[in-house]
Amino acid sequence: MEDVIIPYTLPETENHSFFFIDQRIDTRLEAKLHMHDAWELYCVLQGEGTRMAGDTLLPFTEGDVALIPPSMHHHWDYNPASADDEGCIRYLMVAFSHSFVRHCMAVFPELRNRLANVTFPAEALKFGTESARAIRHALSAMKGKDELERLCDMFRLLPVIFTAKDCTFAGSPVRIEREVRRMQQDSAYVMAHYVHPILLDDIAAEVGMNRSAFCSWFKRCKGMTFSQFVTQYRLNTACDLLEHSQKSVSEIGYLVGFCDIPHFVRVFTKEKGVSPGKYRKEHLTKAQV
Repeated sequence: MEDVIIPYTLPETENHSFFFIDQRIDTRLEAKLHMHDAWELYCVLQGEGTRMAGDTLLPFTEGDVALIPPSMHHHWDYNPASADDEGCIRYLMVAFSHSFVRHCMAVFPELRNRLANVTFPAEALKFGTESARAIRHALSAMKGKDELERLCDMFRLLPVIFTAKDCTFAGSPVRIEREVRRMQQDSAYVMAHYVHPILLDDIAAEVGMNRSAFCSWFKRCKGMTFSQFVTQYRLNTACDLLEHSQKSVSEIGYLVGFCDIPHFVRVFTKEKGVSPGKYRKEHLTKAQV
């Protein structure tokens, strides 16, 4: 069955400049693949999983902060095992139209001066440690405040969002409808099956192509083979687990779909330049600096 991008309308904003939510929800009730005509600033408080933004799949963990541009399809797929004791995850989110930003810049020269030379991103972004910490603090401060106080916080937050220097790429828009549909299916299939062997015949059938046509199409679209894409996704997930969990290297290897742990170590070392164990130590050292 094909995944469909669901046009998503944010709650009524007639009497509000932007939308803020402190959401705690069962993982089964979270929004599926969707899009809306607004910037989405999203901060994960509880849970971990995989984020699809445009044409890109990346793992996320608690504390991650990301910015999704308007009209980009996206989906936060939470691992149920990362939910709290009641099966819920939690996040903070603000959504605001680009016209809101433009109108504020037109009315308030102080804000216009801060954003004067900004190029608004067309890609999804993940914020680095320093910016993510500032944004989490600002969003957390909005809880319990009235609407006017939140608006004041947004004026402080906009320059942080759009002038941050420690952002990393998190997804590009996919502009061709057929390519979107197929890549959605591929990405969703990998998300659902990466812990098990994925056969080329199965994924080709999933998108209605034969094996040869699928391999040629995927290489043209992504610049890599499907096997390389799956390996990249597994290794990115492994890096995230090495950084943010206490699981052993062997356990992580099995969790991301490698049945042979020596093979996992060899592939990880070749692609990342260090062994899984050294990768974890280097990350812990950086985190303590």
